[in-house]
Amino acid sequence: MPQLRLALNQIDSTVGDLAGNAEAIVRWTRHSAEQGAHLAVFPEMVLTGYPVEDLALRSSFVEASRAALRDLAARLADEGLGELPVIVGYLDRSGTAQPKYGQPAGAPQNAAAVLHRGEVALTFAKHHLPNYGVFDEFRYFVPGDTMPVVRLHGVDIALAICEDLWQDGGRVPAARSAKAGLLISVNASPYERDKDDTRLELVRKRAQEAGCTTAYLAMIGGQDELVFDGDSIVVAPDGEVVARAPQFAEGCVVLDLDLPAAEPDAPVGVVDDGLRIDRLVLSGEPLPAYEPELTGGYAERLEDDEEVYSALVVGLRAYVAKNGFRSVLIGLSGGIDSALVAAIACDAVGAENVYGVSMPSKYSSEHSRGDAAELARRTGLHFRTVSIAPMFDAYMKDLGLTGLAEENLQSRLRGTLLMAISNQEGHIVLAPGNKSELAVGYSTLYGDSVGAYGPIKDVYKTSVFQLARWRNRAAEERGRTPPIPESSITKPPSAELRPGQVDTDSLPDYPVLDAILDLYVDRDKGADAIVAAGFDRDLVVKTLRMVDTAEYKRRQYPPGTKISAKGFGKDRRLPITNRWREHG
Repeated sequence: MPQLRLALNQIDSTVGDLAGNAEAIVRWTRHSAEQGAHLAVFPEMVLTGYPVEDLALRSSFVEASRAALRDLAARLADEGLGELPVIVGYLDRSGTAQPKYGQPAGAPQNAAAVLHRGEVALTFAKHHLPNYGVFDEFRYFVPGDTMPVVRLHGVDIALAICEDLWQDGGRVPAARSAKAGLLISVNASPYERDKDDTRLELVRKRAQEAGCTTAYLAMIGGQDELVFDGDSIVVAPDGEVVARAPQFAEGCVVLDLDLPAAEPDAPVGVVDDGLRIDRLVLSGEPLPAYEPELTGGYAERLEDDEEVYSALVVGLRAYVAKNGFRSVLIGLSGGIDSALVAAIACDAVGAENVYGVSMPSKYSSEHSRGDAAELARRTGLHFRTVSIAPMFDAYMKDLGLTGLAEENLQSRLRGTLLMAISNQEGHIVLAPGNKSELAVGYSTLYGDSVGAYGPIKDVYKTSVFQLARWRNRAAEERGRTPPIPESSITKPPSAELRPGQVDTDSLPDYPVLDAILDLYVDRDKGADAIVAAGFDRDLVVKTLRMVDTAEYKRRQYPPGTKISAKGFGKDRRLPITNRWREHG
């Protein structure tokens, strides 16, 4: 059997940073070569970053991507790396698509290329375009119509891009028809809770359908609200896992594979789904036999809470770094939400770059003030106290506010104070709101919604408690100080905007609320279906009414890391002006 040493480069890239991304590709290609790789592979659209959104519709950006690809090919050769074939994702355009109403102008394509000996030896575009959840690829791209097959060291390698594996048909059965010995898919598949299990079963299924070893290379890092978890996988034709990369870690998986020899009469022409086989022969003869040394390894999976927490850390870190910031600012109330956000921030950017402010009013309890200070002591973040009482008294003297207006004034004063410090000192403000609060509108516009990023925006309140407990337990297991004070976890949640206030004055108990929200928000169940699941009708009607009337608030909330299948934002798009009610 022919042998091949494959290098899967699970790396991060930044949207629009063509020069920086090219630099990373060169660096990791050199690393692959030093490991003796015969083929180096990089993720989907790694040269441009992903997703590029409407940048795909700018001809100037498309042409810059194409030029950067050619320059990259030449540079790899100039630096002595030209003999190593490299597969790179980038943004291209179709040279054959005719202008058509409803088709993106300029016919851009989500593409990949094989670079070899200073040239762009072969290009191909994603065949299946996702158009669900956060994906709008019908808006941005036209599909590819080829089945690219590269013959390297006597092995036929079929190539695909992300959705080509997630949908039935297309390149997977075409790889079998083309009698490929290896199928490689380059991906920028965003993280969702439990997606690693789904992904593994998908790759196993596709390997069996393709009838060949299948390598699924994924991106890591973060882009706005999306986070990428890596978790690259190589699976044998029988579904056995050959190698699996770590989650949330940049690196290169190198492994030796024994693969079927390319057939002399390998098919040509059109195969499944009308795909035309596009063959490139780089080397027809197998390599001299060598002793396999590298297996790629199998990284242990993270437990569920650690996985979600890691996603939140990576998402925040990427947002801060890629937007050129160095430090973050958090309002510390002593409550569980701001405590968890502070812990995530310290893990993401370092406690030395985290600034916390306690902003007590006359309704703030002593234990909450103490918990905020204790959190700062445990984590080592910068901490100060600025009372809003004088500002609050001045407003009240002139306006005489009562009830909800008085409560919201406190929150808005805190938001103004945080933004003032942000402007003065150059930190970005982190909004501490969770998914439960955002769902039912239990937040104050221009108050606790103030911020550049919401790290726990897609985390329900019950999960906030669960993640806080996990983070403390993880610290204890490592012999370190748990970052979150126990009383922040155990005390009843409260906004502390009036005497004796607790969240349950306005909301159901969080376990019940979150269960209803999961059905309504995440699963799109109607009122009757939720009641049939065992919930009180009056409570369901009240909860759904709160969700429906809070859409205008959610639209004005900052972006935040997406960890669920349906986060607020691109996943869930409802009109603000909307008289339809599930509850009648």
